[in-house]
Amino acid sequence: MKTTTSVIITLAGLLIAGCGSSETVNIDVMNDEGKAVMGLDYRDFNQAASEMVQSMISSGALKKSGGGRYVMTTARVTNDTMQRIDTDQLTAKIEQELMNSGQVVMTAAVGGKGAPDEMIYEMRDIRDSATGDEFQQETLAGKRTLVAPELSTSGAIQQRNVRYDNNRQQVEYYFRLRVTDLTTGLVFWQNETIIGKRGSNKSVSW
Repeated sequence: MKTTTSVIITLAGLLIAGCGSSETVNIDVMNDEGKAVMGLDYRDFNQAASEMVQSMISSGALKKSGGGRYVMTTARVTNDTMQRIDTDQLTAKIEQELMNSGQVVMTAAVGGKGAPDEMIYEMRDIRDSATGDEFQQETLAGKRTLVAPELSTSGAIQQRNVRYDNNRQQVEYYFRLRVTDLTTGLVFWQNETIIGKRGSNKSVSW
């Protein structure tokens, strides 16, 4: 009985030691030299967003004649990959970099996922209801005060798996984005950024 008890205690100790040996570390997201993964991670989204925004800015498509900034909205970025991707991760990064460029201001009044901002229209409902009488009228948004977007961004993320050799596979991710003039329907700018990965056939990309 004592032997059995000793064995159980020893095994429990080993399990606890094994659990305690796994180390959790913070990631330096600015200089992450961790191993690449076959799926998409935050580094891929940052790279794709930065490359597309730089292409957009350098093309001159966002230089408004007469000066000033374009009012832009994001329509939809479609996820056409094998992964469950929240495309807001990409669009949020793109919108942030575009606004930082000083050439664009984003509108939250209309747009795709995440827009419009519900409070914009909730406050207008309050203005037009009996509740509006409880507010100082000069603090309520008047009619015809919203600014319509001039440009819209839309795009897609697509995935293509290729057999590289007997032991390895190649996964290609295509980030496509375009900017459309909402008045004329003309495409001001369009770009494709490709991120390719090569690894073991045992690795999964979803």
